[in-house]
Amino acid sequence: MHFLMLLVAIIWGGSWAIGRMLALSLPPATGAWMRYVVCMLAFYLWFFYRSTKGDQVRWLPDSKDAWVRIVHIAVFAVMGYQLLFMHGMKFTAAGDASLIITMNPIFTVLLASPFLGQRITARMVYGLVLAFIGVAVVTGWSPNTDIPLHDRLKGDFMIMLAALCWATATNLTRIMLETEGDYGASSSEIVVWYSLVGTVLLTPWWLADVYSGGFETPNNEDIVAILYLSILSTVLAYIWFVVGVEKIGATSASSYVFLVPPFGVLGGWLLLDERLGASLLLGFVLIVFGVRVVQRESEAVGRAGRSPLQD
Repeated sequence: MHFLMLLVAIIWGGSWAIGRMLALSLPPATGAWMRYVVCMLAFYLWFFYRSTKGDQVRWLPDSKDAWVRIVHIAVFAVMGYQLLFMHGMKFTAAGDASLIITMNPIFTVLLASPFLGQRITARMVYGLVLAFIGVAVVTGWSPNTDIPLHDRLKGDFMIMLAALCWATATNLTRIMLETEGDYGASSSEIVVWYSLVGTVLLTPWWLADVYSGGFETPNNEDIVAILYLSILSTVLAYIWFVVGVEKIGATSASSYVFLVPPFGVLGGWLLLDERLGASLLLGFVLIVFGVRVVQRESEAVGRAGRSPLQD
């Protein structure tokens, strides 16, 4: 099972270089839409397989309120994240982006304050500052100087916004899961449902690409990239990660997520001839240390069970 978790980290790490290759070949919205069309079909094939095995699956939400919640999640988890991811990868290095996206857990914890009423402490702010310093090191002193600084700044900012979108979707998903008595939705059902809605939401953006530049036919490399990002990185890796959580626990499985950025840097080096440098290592250490500070403080606050109004 630990080998499977390592494989998930490798797949997710490789998605950054593959994503940049696709973003440089196809218009960003087109690449995102094609990815999620395949992703949605694969998810529903998985549902069909589970149903043939006797598992109870719901193909669609069964209440208006559940539909509303799924649309809200899809706006951030699919439309917002994918458009920002693809546009960001058009402008910045894959290795740099894979380090910056590590900010996602910090945003998730900080957004838990308005969404879930969790208290923000000074130690969380300290962790956030450390992580932002790490991002500044990665962006300002990146060894990938063949990409102009103004492009890297633009791309890195989009990747940070993508992390913010994913953190928002994570908290919205958590809220929906915690109201299981009302919806009875599992995490896998929510993911499949918002993938379907997200595909619909991405369609107008793809049509805008078609209107402005004509229909882009993916070449063989694009097709491989789309299949990698959809089948491997989104569907299979997600299923394997869920299995890992069930087998070895959420804490052990989640620890493998911190292996994604190093594999992202290696993927950029191997597939895109991106450069390695001490600044990437320093930035990674600062970001991960800041993330761990925020996560541990969040866990401590949760255990203490203090009101968000307390000092």
